[in-house]
Amino acid sequence: MKKILAKTLAVGSTTVLLTACGDFDEELEILTGGEQGAYYPLGGQLATLINENVEDYDASHFATSASVVNLNDLADDQGDLALTQNDTAYYAVNGEVDFEEPLDGFSGMTSLYPEVIQIVATESSGVETVEDLEGMSVAVGDAGSGTEVVSQQILEAHGITYDDITVEYQDFEDAADGLQDENIDAALMVAGTPTGAIEALAAQQDITMVEVEEDVADELVDEYPYYTEHEIEEGLYEDDHDAVNTLAVQAMLVAHDELDEEVVYEIMEVIYDNTDSFETAHESGSYVDIETAQEGMPIDLHPGAEQYFEDQ
Repeated sequence: MKKILAKTLAVGSTTVLLTACGDFDEELEILTGGEQGAYYPLGGQLATLINENVEDYDASHFATSASVVNLNDLADDQGDLALTQNDTAYYAVNGEVDFEEPLDGFSGMTSLYPEVIQIVATESSGVETVEDLEGMSVAVGDAGSGTEVVSQQILEAHGITYDDITVEYQDFEDAADGLQDENIDAALMVAGTPTGAIEALAAQQDITMVEVEEDVADELVDEYPYYTEHEIEEGLYEDDHDAVNTLAVQAMLVAHDELDEEVVYEIMEVIYDNTDSFETAHESGSYVDIETAQEGMPIDLHPGAEQYFEDQ
């Protein structure tokens, strides 16, 4: 956590305190994700609500490479709140996958919405199944991101390793541009639906949404308890698209452990007193609901969040 400090000006032997409006608020930094995903606009809405309802705090949201980077930053005291995938949070506190040792310094606040695993390919690539990706150029998310972790698991479950494809480490926006320019053949994205990057791509080019095979999905759900089966609705990106079977993880909000318990409690109140406002920021915000707020929570709750749930 960081604080905006009042500046001083020395005039002769007198020190004059410079203030803009009398009081200086404590900064609250919210780490989000890429600007075309759901984290960024939802983080922006959260910042707005905090600034309107939580006294003495000035919240700002920042675009990042998302889950893995966000948790590492929180552990390094670079931020106060962060959005992340629930699977990534699980790996972080247990020192698994991309985390060489367990991370600490942050706790869970609430689950927010399902983050859907979306495999999108250009129609011209001829890709119709995950197995068709072999030998193709595939964007798997930013290196070290939660999307990249999921991409590896999905590909490996279908018998494909990074040695079998040309790996491109790209975020949503760059992957969509690469597909549009036909510099890559396919991309795996993990985000709330509809995803802006895919919507923009579908407006310019015919695309194929690739299914996660049912038997593979069942195996992954059994192996990784944070996965849930999900269906991408018919016509979400193109009118003639059928429904697509896939998987989802949960987007969640975490807080730095040093963030005051009362402040976290107030932020929880702000979120669940204003759930409708998140849908205006991004359609995935329609899933923000107190009834599902603890689904897939893989780490200990912050005391402020725990107290909030106990009071409901």
